[in-house]
Order: sequence, then structure tokens, then C-alpha cells
Amino acid sequence: MNASQNTAVRQDAILSPYDGSLVGHMPVSQDADIEQAILTAQKGFDVMRKLPRFVRADILDRTAALIEARKDEFVRLIAAEAGKPLYDARGEISRSLLNLRGAAREARAFGGEEVPLDIDGAVFEYQTASADGSPLDLSSADLATLNGLGRRVGIARRFPIGPILAITPFNFPLNLVLHKLAPAFAVGNSVILKPAPQTPLTSRLLAEVLYEAGLPQEALSVIHCDVPLAEKLVRDERIAMVTFTGSVPVGWHIKSLSGKKKVSLELGGNGAVVVSDDADVAFAAARCVRGGVVYGGQYCIGVQRIFVHEKVYDAFEKELVSRVEACKVGNPMEEGVDVGPVIDERSAMRIESWIKEAVEQGARVLTGGTRDKAVVMPTVLTDTKPDMKVEADEIFGPVLTLTKVKDAEEGVRRAADSRFGLQGGFFTNDMKAAFRALEDWDVGALMINDVPIYRIDTMPFGGWKDSGLGREGTRYAMDSMTDIKLLVVNYG
Repeated sequence: MNASQNTAVRQDAILSPYDGSLVGHMPVSQDADIEQAILTAQKGFDVMRKLPRFVRADILDRTAALIEARKDEFVRLIAAEAGKPLYDARGEISRSLLNLRGAAREARAFGGEEVPLDIDGAVFEYQTASADGSPLDLSSADLATLNGLGRRVGIARRFPIGPILAITPFNFPLNLVLHKLAPAFAVGNSVILKPAPQTPLTSRLLAEVLYEAGLPQEALSVIHCDVPLAEKLVRDERIAMVTFTGSVPVGWHIKSLSGKKKVSLELGGNGAVVVSDDADVAFAAARCVRGGVVYGGQYCIGVQRIFVHEKVYDAFEKELVSRVEACKVGNPMEEGVDVGPVIDERSAMRIESWIKEAVEQGARVLTGGTRDKAVVMPTVLTDTKPDMKVEADEIFGPVLTLTKVKDAEEGVRRAADSRFGLQGGFFTNDMKAAFRALEDWDVGALMINDVPIYRIDTMPFGGWKDSGLGREGTRYAMDSMTDIKLLVVNYG
């Protein structure tokens, strides 16, 4: 039985981060539910690994169709429990459909490859025996002999690895869940899903839709539990892989607990943008606002640090501040709102404290800097320094730092000087500078003439340095959730 369907000792009230209103209740899993989920996942793996490709693909396609048919229900739920503005919740649905349908396509084609074995004469001679079993002497072998001996084929096939524990964040309660579930099911794994404690209701609704689409009940368990039980799952040797998206400290802590199992970590960043003197200033400013403050800036690849060439700095600052101030702030359940709350008031208080600390250390507020409960006003800071928290760490809020640099090269150096390396943005028409920036800037992806928030769900996605381990994106996640068995056949 799915653990989320069990009668739990208690029910957690899931509240709107905007006004504290009740969104729903979620049963809290206990120790016995955790053990049952593992046993269920083992059974589910035995079922999923034997399903033909077309069955797994059809389940994913049907899931997409069902979500599309219930789009408004999903949008309202995401907006309510995650505080995400309706426009962005609808965008998350679109990305989720791409994610599911892309995984379905890949499931139909995903396989292995032939590994050439006859590539070196000396090794061929050493590894191949004559027909009577004696050592082969290539110097005396004629073509007929070679034709008879050179008949080995190597086939590298990928197989699912087993039950996967997926731990997901609050900011994309549908699509980042599907970044783990869709590829896992596409290749034939089972999943135990531990969604963010703030947004479990979307995961529960998704599970219902997956079952309706034909997913075997044993293939997915949704666990809403306290941290010690989640850590117990991470440690359990029956789990083949842990895939986690969330904060940097938690991610590396999970890796320390995981033992021998595979681990994929999609962690945080302090996304940087460099604006060169040949950039389209208005476009760059518009995209930085979109990438930095919408949905309260709660994107791991959101814009946080902006480095602008001194020749265009004044024009860029004016454009940026004007566009930030034009953002509509308020109730995420209302149409037209750009910026709603951050996930809870505690997070808003932390963000506010970082702003105040930066100001005390010499930074200036160009706009914003205040909060009302969980709503942080979109903020632009200047005169910040690299060691301030607003630059050095991940703020995960609607706060942008704006810095003047003498040229684009200095901007790239400043942007790259970070313990994070998820994605970056570089506004320039100089393609030589763009390619050189990729060599010097250790990020998982660099967007030219766009901001780091740009992501298509089939892209390889992941970070360098403290920003993570491994890659997501449909095909890349499928690779990580499988392993290779090589078959060599001698048919000479």
C-alpha cells in the first residue's frame, strides 16, 4: 500500500505561505510506513523492470494527458501551497508536460550500443586463439583465417538499478518531482518520493494521476515524514540511489549518509550575470528582473549577482530599477501578480536580515529592502562586496546585487569567483568572449544573451563545485538511473 494512504498518527496542516490559510492536510508517515515503503519499492522494481518499453512510455504519455486535462486544478494547488504566482504555476505545468512526454519518447528508444572489439592488431592477436586453441600468429594468418576468427560482438546494455529515493524541494512541486520520477519510470525503476514538507499535496495529486494512468501501485510511494525517518531511508542499503534537489548543506549531508549507493545532487547557487558594453541594455535588464525576482527569487538558477560594464552601467541601473519597481507584488492566487511570498515568514526574515547586514557593511538599497510577513519587496542593492552574504551565499529571495566593472573580462572573473557553479548568463555579441568565458567560468551551463534561469527540461542540468553532483535532464537522468551490463559473444 502507498504510505501516503495509510492511517497516520498525525496529519500535518499545509498552509498558504501568503496568508496562512489552510490548503489541505497530509498524513505523516511513521517508522512502520518507511519500512513498508522500502518493501513496496522492492516489489515495484521487480514489476517495473520487466515491463516492455511501450508500456512504460504509454504510462508517461497518459499521465501528461491527464495532467493537461486537470491543468487548472494543478495550477491552483501549486499556487496555493507553494505561493507561486498563477503565471509561473502555468509555466510549471507546461514544463511538466514536456518532461513527461520527453521521457516517454526516450523510453521507447533508450537502449545500449555495440562496443567495437577488433580495434587493435596486437591486442587481437593476444586475446584471440586459433581454431585449435593455440596462440594466434597474425604474421602467418591469411584473410580466411582472420574472417573466421574476428567474430566477436560486444553489446553494452543499460539496465535499471533498483528502488530510487527522490527528495524534492518546494519551489517546483510538480516539475522537479517529475525530473526524478519520469526518467526513473522510463527506464524501469521504482521510486520512494519524499517531497518538501511545505508542498506535499501536489506530489500526492501527481501520484493519484500516475496510478490512474496505469502506473503499478508498487512503483511509487509518497512519504511525508520527519527528518530522522528521511535520513533512515537515505542510509538504507536496499535503496539503490538517492536523487536530491535542495539546499547545499542538506545535499552534502545526504551524500555523507548515503554509503555505497548512487547519489545525484542538484543544489544551490548565487547565479551571476555579466552585461557587456555591446549588450541590449533594455533586454538584459528585463531578463534580469524576470530571472531575479519573480516567484520571490526562489530559483536555484535565479539571478542574484549582476556585473555591468562601466560604459552602460548608468543606463542599465535605471532600466533595472524601473522594471523591478514595476513588478506587481501580492497574492499569488490573483492574476497578474509577479512576486508573491517566499515560502514562509522565517525565510523572509532571514532575507531581510541579510539585506540589513549588507547595508550596515556599506551597501546601498536602490529599491525595495522591506518585507510584510512572508512577502519580501523586490530589492536591488549596489556597493556590495564579495564577502557579504548577499553576494557570497545563496539568498533564495527577490534580491539583486548590482556591481560596476571596468570591462566584461572583469565581470566574468567576478562572476566565476564563487564556491557555486550552477548556471550563468553573459550578455554580449562578442562570440570570442563568450567561448572564452565558458573556459574560465566553471558552471554547468552558460547562457549567452540570456539569464541563468533559462532551462529547457531536456538539457543536461547540474552544477560544478558546491552546486552539485551529476546531471539531470531526461536522457541524462536516465543514464544515471541505469547501469551497464556488457555482453560479448564469440560467434566465429
